[in-house]
Amino acid sequence: MPRSIFSMEIADLSAFAKSIRNEIDKLERKPSHVETLNLLTRAAGFRNFQHFRATRKTAEVLQEWNVTSEAPPAPDEARVLKTLRVFDREGRITRWPTKRSQQELCLWFLWSKIPSGRIFSEREISEFLNTLHLFGDAALLRRDLFDLGLVTRKRDGSDYRRIDKKKQPPELGLLLRRVAAKAAEVV
Repeated sequence: MPRSIFSMEIADLSAFAKSIRNEIDKLERKPSHVETLNLLTRAAGFRNFQHFRATRKTAEVLQEWNVTSEAPPAPDEARVLKTLRVFDREGRITRWPTKRSQQELCLWFLWSKIPSGRIFSEREISEFLNTLHLFGDAALLRRDLFDLGLVTRKRDGSDYRRIDKKKQPPELGLLLRRVAAKAAEVV
């Protein structure tokens, strides 16, 4: 079996050495290879060698994905089609979906309609959201937009504004196109 090589950075060598010495002093005999690995990784702040190894592997995989993944993830078309059912021909949400994944996609849809940079009072954001849905619960939508991190507000519930720094789900573009196509259909 090939041996995996894992590098480890030590910020304070003196503290690291003291920690190892304290761990070895607790033992009654000379540590085995695995026990030595566990001593070293515990001294570096990990639970044991397996924890250290899993952390390093995860970091390497994430780094590899960032380097090699050039294409954005494909949108989940089934999720979009199921979410599309709650929209009428005018692009308004007729009912609040029961599944959280569909709710989140609806919230992203609402987020996309909020003008960037505009500040809303609670009443203004409610009136704006009421133009985009038919089930009459702007408070639910305001709370969920805030909880999902799509809008900010002051503690007193005023000054709502859209947050533009969040990464959009790949399904949002497809949903916007499908809602627009549904609105363009001739009855």
